[in-house]
Amino acid sequence: MKKIKVLFFLCYVSLFAQEELPDNYFSNPVKIPLVLSGNFGELRNNHFHSGLDIKTQQQSGIPIYAPADGFINRIKVSHFGYGKALYLKHPNGYQTVYAHLKKYGDTIQKFVKNAQYKKESYEIEIFPEANQLRVKKGDLIGYTGNSGSSDGPHLHFEIRDKNSRPMNPLLFGIIIPDTENPIATNLYAYPLTKDSQINQSQNPIKIRLISQKDGSYKAENITAFGKIGFGISTFDQQNGASNKNGVYEIDTFYNGKQNFKVVFEKFSFAETSYINRYIDYKYYKNNKIRIQKLFRESNNPLSIIKNENGNGILDIQHRLNSTYLIKVRDFNKNTIFISIPIIGERPETLTPEITNKTEDFVYTQEGYSITKGKFNIYIPANSLYEDTYLDIDAKVDTLKLHKDVIPLHKKLSISIDISNYNKTDIDKLYIGRLNYKKIPYYIKTFRKGNKLIAKTKKLGTFVLAVDTKNPEIKPINFLNKKWISKNKTLKIKITDDLSGISSYRATINGQFILMEYDYKKDVLTYDFKDQIISEVENNLKLIVIDNVGNNATFESTFYRK
Repeated sequence: MKKIKVLFFLCYVSLFAQEELPDNYFSNPVKIPLVLSGNFGELRNNHFHSGLDIKTQQQSGIPIYAPADGFINRIKVSHFGYGKALYLKHPNGYQTVYAHLKKYGDTIQKFVKNAQYKKESYEIEIFPEANQLRVKKGDLIGYTGNSGSSDGPHLHFEIRDKNSRPMNPLLFGIIIPDTENPIATNLYAYPLTKDSQINQSQNPIKIRLISQKDGSYKAENITAFGKIGFGISTFDQQNGASNKNGVYEIDTFYNGKQNFKVVFEKFSFAETSYINRYIDYKYYKNNKIRIQKLFRESNNPLSIIKNENGNGILDIQHRLNSTYLIKVRDFNKNTIFISIPIIGERPETLTPEITNKTEDFVYTQEGYSITKGKFNIYIPANSLYEDTYLDIDAKVDTLKLHKDVIPLHKKLSISIDISNYNKTDIDKLYIGRLNYKKIPYYIKTFRKGNKLIAKTKKLGTFVLAVDTKNPEIKPINFLNKKWISKNKTLKIKITDDLSGISSYRATINGQFILMEYDYKKDVLTYDFKDQIISEVENNLKLIVIDNVGNNATFESTFYRK
C-alpha cells in the first residue's frame, strides 16, 4: 500500500511539473498599482493563505474587473470569513475568487438582493447556472471592501485550478514589483531522537544568525550528534510595502546535496490545516513567531514539500564536520543563503529533554474518553499529531485542558453534567473557552438530556458559563417619531457581552427588510434603496437573539417622504 501511495505522489508531482499554465490569460482584477498586504502561501492562523491580498489605497469601493471571460458560478455572503465573496468560472477550467467586497456590480447586486429577500436572510450562498450571470473580460463585477473577517480594506484574489485547489496567482503572469531580498529572523535546531543532541542539549536550540554584507547570513558553529532538523522564521517584502509577507521557496542542502525543498505554488484546502504540524506550534503560541520546520515529521502529508532526502532529517556522526545551507527566495528570485557549520561531537553529559509527565498519556492512533470532575472529554483517534502527555484537571465548573501549545487536527468533544443546576437557569448555560482576558468566549453548545456538549479544536481552559442578559439595541442615526427623509440608511448598534449575537430580524410596517451586519463595529445597516417605502409613517421592529436564546426587541416610528 505504501508503494502505491508513493507512486501516486510521484505521478502527481510529475503531472504538475508538466502542466502548462495559461500565462497572461488573466489580467489584473483592479486598475491600480498592485501592492500586496499578503501573498500566496503566507503562514496564517490554522491555514496557508490561499491568494493575494491586494492593497486598495486604504479605501473601499475600488472597481473590480473580470480578468477573463466566464460566468459567476457561486456567490456567498457571510458575516465572517470571506464576507461578500464572488466566484468566477472560466472556459479553461480555472476559477477566480474575490473576497471581502463592499458590494457587487449592478447586475450581480440585484441578483443577490432578490435572493436575500426571497430567503429573508442577509447570509446566503447561491450557485447560479452557467447562462445566468455571464461576464466578459474587463466587465465590472464588484467593488473592493472590508466585509467578513478582514482587518482593513483590501481585495483577496485567488486563482483555483480545475479541482478547486488554490494556486499562486504569480504563476499566471501577474507581476508584483519586488527587488527586496527575503529576511531571516530566527533559526532553530531540533534534536529528534532520544540519542540526539545539539550544543549538549536534547531541547530545541536557538542559533545566532550573523548578517553578511550581501544580505545573507552565517550561523554560529554548533555541535551536534544524531538525528536533527532545522527550522527558520523568514519573511519577504515587496516594493512599496512594509508588510511581512511569506516567501516563495526554501531549499536546504547538506554537504552540497539537496536535503529538503518547500515551494508555495499550490495546495488543497483539505491539507491547509496541517500548517500546525509544519510550524513549531508551541513556539508560535508562546512567542507569536512562526518557525517553519525544514523536515517532514510523521502525520505531515503537505504537498508543498517537493523534494526531501530522508524527510529532511540530518544524521550527524561523531567527529565528522559538515555544512548545512538554507536557500530562501521570493517569486522574483531575490535570494538569501544561511550557512550553518556543524561539528559532529557526542558529549558525555547532556541537558535532558524537558518532558512534563502527567497521568493522561494519549496515543495519537487511539480514541480516548477521559472524565475529570463534572467534565468528560472525548478525544477521537488521530486528533493529535503525535503521542503526548496532556495536563487535564477540573475544579467545580472549570476544566483545564492542557495549554494551547499542542495543535489539534480534529475537534475534541467536551461535555458536562448540568442535572444539579436550577431549572430556570439551565437553558442559559453554555461552555466557553477563556480568552486572554479570562472572559469565556462562547463555543457552539448543544444540550442532550442533562448534558451540555461543545466541540473545540483548541486546548485551553474551559468553563461552564451562564448568560441571562438580553442583547442591547441602540439606534445610531435616527430618533423615535422623527422625520428622516434625508437619511440614506438606518443604522442600529447591537451588542451582547456574554454568549454573543446569534440572529436578528427586522421589519418595516410588518415587511422584512435586509440589514447588513458588520460584526467588527456591532452595526446593522438598512439601505433605503432596497425598497420603495410609500408610507409617511413607518414602524420599525428589530428582534435580536443571542446564542443562548435571550432576546431583545426594539421598536421605533419614523416619518419619511
